[in-house]
Amino acid sequence: MTVTDVSEFPETPLARTAHEFLVGGSAQTLVNHSLRSYLFARRVADLRGLRPDVDFDDEVVFVSCALHDVGLTEAGNGDQRFEVDGADLAVRVLRDAGMAADRTSLVWDAIALHTSAGIADRKAPEIALSFYGIALDVFGLGAEQFPGEVLAGVHAGRPRLQLADELARMVVDQTVDKPAKAPPLSFPSLLVGEVRGAGSVPDFRGLVAAGPWGS
Repeated sequence: MTVTDVSEFPETPLARTAHEFLVGGSAQTLVNHSLRSYLFARRVADLRGLRPDVDFDDEVVFVSCALHDVGLTEAGNGDQRFEVDGADLAVRVLRDAGMAADRTSLVWDAIALHTSAGIADRKAPEIALSFYGIALDVFGLGAEQFPGEVLAGVHAGRPRLQLADELARMVVDQTVDKPAKAPPLSFPSLLVGEVRGAGSVPDFRGLVAAGPWGS
């Protein structure tokens, strides 16, 4: 059995809680993306010889991938950038379901850092695998390492549904009434700049020039 089989999702109470929360409050694009991200994370683990529940906590990877974009849902739309709002919401859901604090700490980092290349991949295996699975699904990062049938198997039954356009729209829409959700030089700020055009968000030199030193 390969990890492209739906039966390879962890069948635990916490995993079911995360899955039900994802499906109950997220657009189908996010549902498909989040589940594919886990399947890709498992493929990355296989490639690196990492064994579930020996070298990494498989349940933590699943719930991290499943909930990594809940900051883009109505329930997760707070006053912080969506990665942090999502991490906070995921931890609340999982703590209420009985997950221990040391494990929710891993989940928080995995979700809050999932757009932070060069940082997330240097952290604990659960955080790094979540990052790699998410990045592989969004950008195809590392796709060349896998046979085409493996990639197709992960996508089978879970179409992309214009993922890039939908993610960008969700992030930008949240900032209409809450500009602080896209702090300067962050990933959300990058998307706002791409969608709304040059000058819509401050750049690095502009931020420095606006400060007290001027250069």
